[in-house]
Amino acid sequence: MSTAEHASGTEEHASGTEDSRGATRPRPLGRDVAVVLVAVAAHPSIWWAGLAAVGRMARTRWWRRWPFLPLPGESYWHFRLVTAFGGTGTEQAMTGRDVVAYLRWCRRTHPRRG
Repeated sequence: MSTAEHASGTEEHASGTEDSRGATRPRPLGRDVAVVLVAVAAHPSIWWAGLAAVGRMARTRWWRRWPFLPLPGESYWHFRLVTAFGGTGTEQAMTGRDVVAYLRWCRRTHPRRG
């Protein structure tokens, strides 16, 4: 641990952020957002399912808070990771295959109405 990390009381881990008390906070969304974007971009057949999922998961009134993007709240995202991967939701990295499998499941179970 560096002197700066020691002084601030935090230490970064690949899976999440641990404070000086040893409590693990949810990992930042940045890496997961990149994984989702790359996975969905490569599979045009799930683009509509991806947009629908974004609409379901986005924070309420997301356009009023920085960043002005339809991202899920950190606590909700943490809950989704725990229910998908178990444990504390910070150990296992989400992969593009996970995203594609989830969106294909969404497409099968929630067909478009019209």
